[in-house]
Amino acid sequence: MTTPAATRTVGAEGQGGGDWRATRRLPRAAREANAALAVAARDVTSTLKNPGSMITALLMPVLIMGMIGGTLMQNMADGLGFDFGEFMLVGMVVNMLFMMTTMGMISLVDDSDDNYSAELLVAPVSRYAIVVGKILGSSFLALVSCGGVLAVGAVMGTTLALWQLLALLALAPLMCLSGGALAMIVMGVIKNNKTANVAVMLITMPQMFLAGVIIPISQSSGLLGALSRAMPMTYCVDLGRAVIYAGRPDYDAVVMFNPAVNLVGVAALTAVCLVVGTWLYARSEKHR
Repeated sequence: MTTPAATRTVGAEGQGGGDWRATRRLPRAAREANAALAVAARDVTSTLKNPGSMITALLMPVLIMGMIGGTLMQNMADGLGFDFGEFMLVGMVVNMLFMMTTMGMISLVDDSDDNYSAELLVAPVSRYAIVVGKILGSSFLALVSCGGVLAVGAVMGTTLALWQLLALLALAPLMCLSGGALAMIVMGVIKNNKTANVAVMLITMPQMFLAGVIIPISQSSGLLGALSRAMPMTYCVDLGRAVIYAGRPDYDAVVMFNPAVNLVGVAALTAVCLVVGTWLYARSEKHR
């Protein structure tokens, strides 16, 4: 991947020189992929230069899974009909993929303040390539956080088999895309860093509880049941568990929906959020 050239191309403001013109001659699909990878590489580099964000990503599972999950495991796990530790571990892996990607999209506010977003939006690539690149870059920190989840799980005596871990990683792009797409709606209407942080927390923390990350929700009804089924993380978590628990006797006690329903739910909500969020973001950048 030729990141420097790609970055110059994406950031061009009509005067990209030879690199810009050469990229314009690439097939459209290659040009879009090149732009997405360049944007992602910039975000990954920025993350690596910020050890504080890496430490936070590793410590968050300790606070959520170690304290809240550990308390539930010690006091409420008996009589559930399934291993609560594994139930929580799978949920937390998916939750970190979704939540940390969502939180990583807050960097769009800084990009807007630095006029980097304006440069991206005049580049000869689609807005969706730029957004997908941002989501890919944000997902790096999500994967780091998953390492923290697995470490905490090991300390608590709960681990995943290699094939189970690989299965969840195969679903990771979908989980991250879903979280990033949801964040785009917030980024499309909020341009203040502090407000964006609060807003993202408000759309991620409730989902952690209502989507069944660490608390079973199969019996939720009324308003709580309706809210849980309207949240994309619900389908992400349930899809992850459907893959891990497939063919096991405790499958029905853990998985709520058919995997096909989960896949359609994630895809539909992600598509809606991505289209609406990208439109709002491009519109806000145009009129700021």
